[in-house]
Amino acid sequence: MVKLLGAFALFAAFVLIGAAPARAGENVFIEVTPNSVQAGSRVHLRASCENNNNRQAQVDSDAFGRVTLRPDNGFLTGSATVPGNKEPGDFPVNLRCQNGNTASTTLTVLNMAQPSKGPATGGGGTAAGRGTGMLLLVGGLAAAGAAVAIGMAGSRRRTGAGS
Repeated sequence: MVKLLGAFALFAAFVLIGAAPARAGENVFIEVTPNSVQAGSRVHLRASCENNNNRQAQVDSDAFGRVTLRPDNGFLTGSATVPGNKEPGDFPVNLRCQNGNTASTTLTVLNMAQPSKGPATGGGGTAAGRGTGMLLLVGGLAAAGAAVAIGMAGSRRRTGAGS
């Protein structure tokens, strides 16, 4: 039993000494914020090249061309503008680090039509043209004048009746 326990301890020592440090996975990535944009909008790029974030890296995409990312607080950052005439679609964004690591993500370019004027919801008093606005103004003044005339006529009768 002692020999078996000794053999197990010797085996465990070899395994622990020869084992490489554990990693949570490779830390190489590229992020595009926001990941869906209207053509003509600006995006922010944030990346990591594992242990090589103190050196510049290149990002390429058909959505905005080539951008150089620069070290910034432990990450690589930069910005790009999607041209206003870019066709809508999904575009790969590829990171190429100086140490040979690569990563990619996708940027979605939207092309939503922008309205050229407000919705046609009715004329209203401030609508263009003199017809409706002028009619409301004249009608309001006539109503106010009639109210004043009726009020004056009513007050004359009361003073005459009480005397």
